[in-house]
Amino acid sequence: MTAKPTNAGADGLGLGKDLTGLQGLTCEQIEGILDTAEPFKEISERRIKKVPVLRGKTIVNLFLEPSTRTRISFEFAEKRLSADTVNIASAGSSVEKGESLVDTARNLEAMRIDMVVIRHSSAGAAQFLADRIPSNVINAGDGQHEHPTQALLDLLTIRDRLGSIAGRRVCIVGDVRHSRVARSDIWGLMRCGAQVAVCGPKTLIPLGIEELGVTVLSRVEEAIEWAEVLYILRIQLERMVGGFVPSLREYNRFFGVSRARLERAPGDIAILHPGPMNRGVEIDSDVADGPWSLILPQVTNGVAVRMAVLYLLAGGSPERAESAKEAGE
Repeated sequence: MTAKPTNAGADGLGLGKDLTGLQGLTCEQIEGILDTAEPFKEISERRIKKVPVLRGKTIVNLFLEPSTRTRISFEFAEKRLSADTVNIASAGSSVEKGESLVDTARNLEAMRIDMVVIRHSSAGAAQFLADRIPSNVINAGDGQHEHPTQALLDLLTIRDRLGSIAGRRVCIVGDVRHSRVARSDIWGLMRCGAQVAVCGPKTLIPLGIEELGVTVLSRVEEAIEWAEVLYILRIQLERMVGGFVPSLREYNRFFGVSRARLERAPGDIAILHPGPMNRGVEIDSDVADGPWSLILPQVTNGVAVRMAVLYLLAGGSPERAESAKEAGE
């Protein structure tokens, strides 16, 4: 997050103007966002799924990289807070025609917007934009850098299941090398006191990751034996042209998470996945749909977490979140 005068401290957590990553946040700030998300969960269970806390605010969803789940989740969050939303995709946009990111944003600013949710293929794009416009900026994924709201919903899902984050053992399995989700999750989990390990082919584990305090496990069986939470990353098929794994079949044979492997776990284990899933590659269907899976609760929590982030950056506070929820009743 950046720390700028606009709205600085107005949220009661000292988050500043933007959410561009988790690396710079304290555990107290992360837990504060999760606490704020709790009352917003109930809104999605009502007959009328709406509160007026962002009425009159205009939010632009600037998705310059393909996305389905994240974009839709943000749209639901914005609409449930009664904000006006504008969606811009890369196809047919001015950016595709050669306009710079800053020129696009400044033109949007001239239309008097309040927030920008940006997804971009270049690492650092969200921070670059945040430094140049006065509107709030939320990073919805930038290159191989960070995906903070995904990590926040993961942390909320883990806290819901296990009661706390501190001291929990979480192993991230798969393509850690190319994953912005893994980076945000590592920052968030470790900042809040969890033990974190990674597991996957050596070609998909970043060199020197141990320096972050992360344990590297070489076999998925080790990961299942050690972990309370197994966070399974998507094998990014579009990146496999570099020969990082011999074949998808080989990957599934050595690192795929199957029912047979999970049934040998010494204790209860929870399965998370950021989606979209490659069934039969990194995760088998009977695991994704089985009793271990928290994948659908992740999706549900995603809307609540994004509502919390939007609310806080607009000047709300964790203490006022309950009354904000009641405003729609």
